[in-house]
Amino acid sequence: MAHLVLTVVGDDRAGLVSALARVIAEHGGNWEQSELAELAGAFAGIVLVSIDDDRMPALTDALNGLDGLLRVTAHGAQASDSPADDSRRVSFTVLGNDRPGIVRDLTGTIAEHALSIDSLRSRTLEAPMAGGLLFEATVSVSLSADQDAAGLTTALEALADEIQVDLSVD
Repeated sequence: MAHLVLTVVGDDRAGLVSALARVIAEHGGNWEQSELAELAGAFAGIVLVSIDDDRMPALTDALNGLDGLLRVTAHGAQASDSPADDSRRVSFTVLGNDRPGIVRDLTGTIAEHALSIDSLRSRTLEAPMAGGLLFEATVSVSLSADQDAAGLTTALEALADEIQVDLSVD
C-alpha cells in the first residue's frame, strides 16, 4: 500500500473538494486525513491518501487532469506519520497585536528545543474596542519521553514577555 501526501491549491469556488474526492475514489484511493482552508480567495490544503501500489500511477495522472480547477502535487509519504506512543503533545496559543516576525520568533524558539511542529494555525482578527489587528496562533508539538516540557514552556513564556503577546499553554 502506498501513501501520498497531496498538496492542493486553486481559486476558491464550490465543488473543489468534491472534484478531488471523486478522482481519488474513482482510482481506488482512500482519503485518510486532510487540512483544507480558504485563504484570501484561494483554496489550499493537504490530503493524505492511501492507495494500492499498482493504482498509484493512474491516480497521479488523473490528479493532473484537475489542473485548471486545482493544482495538485503528489508527494510520497510513510505509512504512519503519527507521534510515537511514548510522546506527549504540548499545545499553546499566542495572542497579541499583529506585527511582522511573530511566527519567526515562535518557530525559532521551538527549533532551539529540537522540536518539530505537528500543527500551526494562525489568523489575524480585528481588535475589539481598540482598533487594529490581533494575531493569534495555536501551535502543537510532540515531545518524546526524554524531552522536558518545562524547558519549552519557560522559553515560550520569556518570548511572550519579550514580544508582548499573551501565551496560554495546554
